[in-house]
Amino acid sequence: MLTPTTVSIGTPPQPVFVQLDTGSFELWVNPDCTAVSGADALFCQRVGQYETTRSSTAASLGTTRTLRYGIGSANITYFTDTITLAGSPMALRGVQFGVATASEDAFSGILGIGYGKGYATKYLNFVDQLRVQNVTKVKAYTLALGSKDSREGVIVFGGIDTSKFAGSLTKLPIIPAADSPDRVPRFWVNMTSVSITPPNGVNRVYPSSNAPVFLDSGSTMTLLPQALTAAIASDFGAQAPDSNGFYRIDCGLTTMNGTVDFAFNGVTIKVPYKEMTREVPSDPPACFLGIMASEKFTLLGDTFLRSAYSMSILATALPNTRSLNRVTAVFDLETDSIWMTQATSCGSTPAALNNIQDLSAVTGVCGRTQSAVDGTGGTALPSSAAEAADAGAVPTTNAGVRASGTSSAQGNAGPTTTSGASRRSWSEMGSVWSLGVVAGLHLFI
Repeated sequence: MLTPTTVSIGTPPQPVFVQLDTGSFELWVNPDCTAVSGADALFCQRVGQYETTRSSTAASLGTTRTLRYGIGSANITYFTDTITLAGSPMALRGVQFGVATASEDAFSGILGIGYGKGYATKYLNFVDQLRVQNVTKVKAYTLALGSKDSREGVIVFGGIDTSKFAGSLTKLPIIPAADSPDRVPRFWVNMTSVSITPPNGVNRVYPSSNAPVFLDSGSTMTLLPQALTAAIASDFGAQAPDSNGFYRIDCGLTTMNGTVDFAFNGVTIKVPYKEMTREVPSDPPACFLGIMASEKFTLLGDTFLRSAYSMSILATALPNTRSLNRVTAVFDLETDSIWMTQATSCGSTPAALNNIQDLSAVTGVCGRTQSAVDGTGGTALPSSAAEAADAGAVPTTNAGVRASGTSSAQGNAGPTTTSGASRRSWSEMGSVWSLGVVAGLHLFI
């Protein structure tokens, strides 16, 4: 599962697809489609190209860089230009990004939404610019990729969608880069254990399964140590990986009610067998475990994130330092954190956050009584923490990117809620910047 969205760059706007990636930090566009093949090449040809000569606001910075990923790379030249997200009336001006002159194993550009200036980049990245240009009131965003059946994904910049989870969120401190396995400022958190709950309901914890892991929406697979991966694969009936490192499993497992359970301090995310399976369309269908072995990285990719609702809180103050290698020492664990809980979905009610101090009081509306959702039995968002979404700002498409902040949103589509009273109560409380996404084009592989 991959998560593409549309950004429009330049004056006049030129739409291009990019992949949302919590594991990287920079935006770049214009992949080399001749360097990929098969379905990736077909998709690449449809993502769109940004032409600097067609934009009256494009400015070359005259600097270049090579960006390297776990798979693939891109040689880029830096430009600045105006950027908007699909469906938004607002524009970010003077945003720095890369235009690829060459790339390998990349079927689209990438929108890195990790740490920016002072941590991972020497300039204000996309998430930095949202806050600096007052599009959002906080440097934070929430991510709900959606289940395989729902085929939808939503990211809310500067806000939260209480219709994507039930109960409260659990705060997990981001491990400072100086203490992380690769010493890079990523979304590293401590995982306390991995266990399996088969259909008979008897849970079993895997030994030595505690480890630091980072959350990476840019990775389709989850990567765990070899011994742990082999143990999980064995419980799925696979004894050895193929030549590419994939464990082939019985597709019938996707219909069973078992889960692989990832525990953190205060919260456990239960990933159903179906979500932990990578299904490849073929005749007959082929299925593979959504976990691969790696001794280099331990990361939780889309096969985990589909079952989790997570909010990333980035430091709002930039460190006073001359070296990017020293900024990890000033991370504030009160602001650098991940708030996480089990994902579900019962509609769409995005809300802008005014501050991050009261997130412990925010609760999801899923599973609550209708009176609570309508506002007569309590509120899901304290007024000190958030503003509610403008009902006219929520798209009815199957996927979306939303930036919640200080600007009013426009649009005619209403939120997917269960009553008119619910729509009215949310509309009167505040505003949300709403942005459409076409996430179904390359959602599953």
